[in-house]
Amino acid sequence: MTAPVPADVLSRLKAVLGEGGWSQDPDRLAPKLVEWRDRWSGQTPFLALPGSTADVAAVVGLCFEAGVAITPQGGNTGLVGGQIPMGEVLLSTERLKAVRDVDAFDDVMVCEAGVTLSEAHEAALAKNRRFPLDLASQGTATIGGVVSTNAGGTAVLRYGTTRDLVIGLEAVLPNGEIWHGLKRLRKDNTGYDLKQLLIGAEGTLGVVTAAALKLFPVLPSRATAMVGLSDPRAAIRLLARAKEAAGGGVEAFELMSRVGVDFALKNIEGQRDPLLTRHAWYVLVELASGEPGAAEAAMERLLGQALEDGLIADAAIAQSESQAKAFWSLRENQSPAQKPEGATWKHDVSVPVSKVADFLEMAGAAVREIAPAARICAFGHVGDGNIHYDVLRPDGGDDAAHSALRDNGSRRVHDIVASLGGSISAEHGLGAMKSAEALRYKAAVEVNALRAIRAALDPKRIMNPRVHF
Repeated sequence: MTAPVPADVLSRLKAVLGEGGWSQDPDRLAPKLVEWRDRWSGQTPFLALPGSTADVAAVVGLCFEAGVAITPQGGNTGLVGGQIPMGEVLLSTERLKAVRDVDAFDDVMVCEAGVTLSEAHEAALAKNRRFPLDLASQGTATIGGVVSTNAGGTAVLRYGTTRDLVIGLEAVLPNGEIWHGLKRLRKDNTGYDLKQLLIGAEGTLGVVTAAALKLFPVLPSRATAMVGLSDPRAAIRLLARAKEAAGGGVEAFELMSRVGVDFALKNIEGQRDPLLTRHAWYVLVELASGEPGAAEAAMERLLGQALEDGLIADAAIAQSESQAKAFWSLRENQSPAQKPEGATWKHDVSVPVSKVADFLEMAGAAVREIAPAARICAFGHVGDGNIHYDVLRPDGGDDAAHSALRDNGSRRVHDIVASLGGSISAEHGLGAMKSAEALRYKAAVEVNALRAIRAALDPKRIMNPRVHF
C-alpha cells in the first residue's frame, strides 16, 4: 500500500484543478477502483480529472515536488491491474476528449488521451480514412490507454501494434514538464526515440496526453469467413495459404476452440453457432484489398482449395455486413462469455507463429497434470502468435480450490512459453499482475538497463510505482 497523501497536498491539488477537476465522492470513484474481471480492487484518496495538458502538468509537477505517487488511468479496460490505484492519487484522462485534427493528405490524426477508440474510428471515417486498431473494448478503451499499454488487437497481422501506429506523442514527464512531441514525420532519425519509451510503459515514465496516429485508406473490398477445422496445425497451414492467396491482404486470422464457442452460445445473448456442424477449432479469417472484388475472389479460392485438399472441414463466407459482424461478435465475446463460468487462470502469451500448435499441446499436457478436470479455453490472434490461454475451473467445481492452483499452473504455462522463445505478456502489459514474474524471464542486463531509464526519468518513482521494474 502506498503511503498516505498529506492533507496539504490534497488541498493544493484541489486549488490547481478547480471546480469539476477533482472528486472524492465514493460513488464517483467506485467504478474506477475495480478492474473489469473483478480480480483487483483498490482505493484512492483523490481522483484528479484534468481538463487539459496544462492541468496534467500541474498535477504531476505538484506530486513530484511532494513525492506523492500517481496512478494514471484511461478507460479502465486493462486486464493486469496496472490502472488500479492502491492508495495513490488516481489521475484520469477522461476529460481530455478533443480530436485535434484529422489530415487525410498526411494520413495523420491527432487525438487527446481520453478519446475512445470508437470515437477515433468515427473521426477517421468522416475523412474516408481508417485507424486500424480494433479491440473488443473499443467503446471504452482510450487512446492514452492503448498507447500506454501498446495494445494489439485483431489487425496486428497487417498493421502492427499500437507501437507501429503512433507517429508522435504529447506527454507530461514525471517531473511535470510537458514534452511536445506531436510530430507528423514518418522519418526522424535524430537520436533516441522518446515516444517508443513511453509506448507500452504503462504510465511509469509519464502521462500520455495526446497522440499523432497513422491513418490508412478505407479499402473497398473485404471478405470475412468462419472456418471449421480439426486442430491448430491445420490452422497454421491455412494461414500460410491465406498469405499466399492474398499477399498482404490478410487483416485478421483469429483462432477459437469449441470450448469458447460453447461458452459464447451459452452465456452471451444473440450468439449463433457459426457453422451447421460442430468442429474442434474455428478460424475467423478476414481479407481486404484496394481492388474491388479482389478480397472476395481470393477468399473463395483459398477456402475452395482448402476444402478440396481436406485441410479444413467446413467454411462460411459472410454474405452481408450483419453476418460478418455476427462472426466477429462470437470472437469478441470469448472473454465475456467466460465470466459466468467461475474462477479462471488467465494467460496472454505469444510464441512464434510456427510454435503455436506446439505450445497448445505442451500447455494442455502440463495443465492436465495439475488440474485434470479443468476446462481449457484457448483463443486469440494466431496470425501474430498471440494466444489467450484460459484455464477455467471444472464445471460445477470449487472456485477457491481452482484459484489455489493458479500460481503453480501459470508458472508451468509461462515456462513453456519461455522455452519456445515466447513472451508472458503479448498485448495486455505487465501491470500489477506480471511485473514481478517477468523478472524470471528477463536477463539481468536488460532489467538493469530498464531500471536505469526509469530512475533517470522518475527518480522519486512516483509514476505507477507498483508496475514494471
